[in-house]
Amino acid sequence: QVQLVESGGGLVQAGGSLRLSCAASGRTFSSYGMGWFRQAPGKEREFVAAISGSGVTRSYADSVKGRFTISRDNAKNTLYLLMNSLKPEDTAVYLCAARGRWQATYRSVDYDYWGQGTQVTVSS
Repeated sequence: QVQLVESGGGLVQAGGSLRLSCAASGRTFSSYGMGWFRQAPGKEREFVAAISGSGVTRSYADSVKGRFTISRDNAKNTLYLLMNSLKPEDTAVYLCAARGRWQATYRSVDYDYWGQGTQVTVSS
C-alpha cells in the first residue's frame, strides 16, 4: 500500500512558476513508476508527465513539454513537478500517481495509487 500526499499548489500569474511535491509512504518507492496528471473542471483527467522508478526515463504531454520537468528523489520518497512559463490553461487540480511497476506510462488506468490532488490556478 502506498499513500501519496501532494503539496505546492497555489495561485500564480501567467508566466510564473510553481514546484509541486508528492510525498510517498512505503519502503520501495524506487520500484514504482510515478506520474502527474491533472483535471480541470468539466474536463477529463489528462496525463502531464511520468518518470520511471530509477528516474532515467521521463515522458511529457505535448502541452507541457519544454515548460515542465518531472523528477524524483528516491532517498526522500518524493516526486516533483517543476512548472515554468505557466499559462491559464494549466489551471487544474494536479494529482500524483504510483504504479506497482518501475516503468512509466501515460495511461491513468495503469496506476494503482492516487493522491488527493493540489489546486493550481494561473491568472491571466
